[in-house]
Amino acid sequence: MTIKKTLAAAATAVVLAASAGMAHAQDTIRIATEGAFPPFNTIDETGQLQGFDVDIANALCKEMEADCEIVAQDWDGIIPGLLAKKYDAIVASMSITPERQKAVDFTDPYYSNKLQFVAPKGEEIDTSPQALEGKTIGAQRATISGQWLEENVPGADIKLYGTQEEAFLDLASGRLDAVLNDVYVTYDWLQTEEGGDFEFKGEPVYDEDKIGIAVRKGDDELLNRLNEALAAIIEDGTYAEINEKYFPFSIY
Repeated sequence: MTIKKTLAAAATAVVLAASAGMAHAQDTIRIATEGAFPPFNTIDETGQLQGFDVDIANALCKEMEADCEIVAQDWDGIIPGLLAKKYDAIVASMSITPERQKAVDFTDPYYSNKLQFVAPKGEEIDTSPQALEGKTIGAQRATISGQWLEENVPGADIKLYGTQEEAFLDLASGRLDAVLNDVYVTYDWLQTEEGGDFEFKGEPVYDEDKIGIAVRKGDDELLNRLNEALAAIIEDGTYAEINEKYFPFSIY
């Protein structure tokens, strides 16, 4: 091969490598969130997704230098949508559970959660499983709150809702005796006018809930990139800034 041909081949290889790198950098990562779980994910009056989950997703994308598209997806269909390749990851305050780990892979936890009952102020409610039998209790469907109620209080009248907002609405309307839910979402609701007449009851019934980002099984490249980006935003203080925007205490 002549020197001219060798140089031409080398130049072509450099161009192809650069093009491949640009293609990787410009790939769009599609991320789903629910859009009905404030303050973690909600849709504002302009139709834009907002919340802690959305801010974390955007921070991770910035750290990965990736173009990202964040879309809203109803909770009941959020894992099926991932498996159908409608998007590449779920950042929606999803609990890491053994059942879900059979279907998807999770990143390292990006926050920790607890489950606690909420009910009207001034009402004495014993939150032990035995005392809750016969009570009408709400929770969001397909969550660990609903699962906990079904496993621990089978004698209660358990109402499961498509969104957490629907459960709070029925509690405020007097159709429920109590709701079991994530403490941070409930904390946010208690600050609203609608939630002002309610309060936490008893101690958390479950405090080992770890929240992760779900990806399709076998997508190790995206999983590793997300884990590395998560570690980076925790290390550089970005995570703490987002946390402080929503809560006066750390949820990590």
